[in-house]
Amino acid sequence: MADRLQRVNGTAVLICAPDGAKLSGERDALDIIGEAGYQGADWVAIPVSRFDDDFFRLRTRIAGEIIQKFANYRLGVAVVGDISRHTAAGSALRDFVREANQGTQVWFVSTLEDLYDRLGGGRRAGSGPGVD
Repeated sequence: MADRLQRVNGTAVLICAPDGAKLSGERDALDIIGEAGYQGADWVAIPVSRFDDDFFRLRTRIAGEIIQKFANYRLGVAVVGDISRHTAAGSALRDFVREANQGTQVWFVSTLEDLYDRLGGGRRAGSGPGVD
């Protein structure tokens, strides 16, 4: 499965394939940001499976570095999937997720459907030229 662009309520979202390269640092984030820019995306949805486990250990600062790159390029980023095994390990990540989900730049969602709801479009709202 390849990355694909979808429009949700007028927002272009790059949906990353679950089997792509792991994100373990800034360089990996820049690869996705470059693809998002090329595709014209406003948001990027990245499955949990694409993140190195160190992303979820806040003391490594990898999450901060990756998220900051998306913010620098004014791209929203959604981490999509079940992160309960990571949040069960301590309160710092739970607090971070709760705070992120109150903002407008970074969201942790269980499913793509949850992301679509947050973007105000419910199910995939349609497609346009070059959009699956």
